[in-house]
Amino acid sequence: MTLPEEDVLWKDRKHWLWFPFSFTKYQITKDRLYIQKGLFRTVYDETLLYRIVDTRLIRSLGQKICGTGTVEVFSRVDTQKKIELKNIRHCQEVKRLISDLVEQVRDNKKVIGKEFYGIMGHPHHDADEMDEFVDFHEDADE
Repeated sequence: MTLPEEDVLWKDRKHWLWFPFSFTKYQITKDRLYIQKGLFRTVYDETLLYRIVDTRLIRSLGQKICGTGTVEVFSRVDTQKKIELKNIRHCQEVKRLISDLVEQVRDNKKVIGKEFYGIMGHPHHDADEMDEFVDFHEDADE
């Protein structure tokens, strides 16, 4: 099994210094982020872009010297909440690409924030609490 090659918008490997000598591969398509790690035991991770809620760019002094950086992607999935694209080239452009694609995919799928955050921006509230919250506020309006 390898990473899919259809509609690849960006791909790279984890770098060591400025050399792409690694068994970690990253790839972005129009709606998914793929990560392949390992040589003897290979793990394939796939994240739907619309499930990404935030991104962060981190660049140490060594990464700046080598022209790399680490993009952290925070998602609303159960398996891996923080995904790191470590030591990649063009890290600022990749972060911007991910952010733009996330917004585009959300618009296309008509996904809005309530699917991720529940009521009042809190991810830990459930549907019963939402009903109580709505009932309370409807009573207060009368």
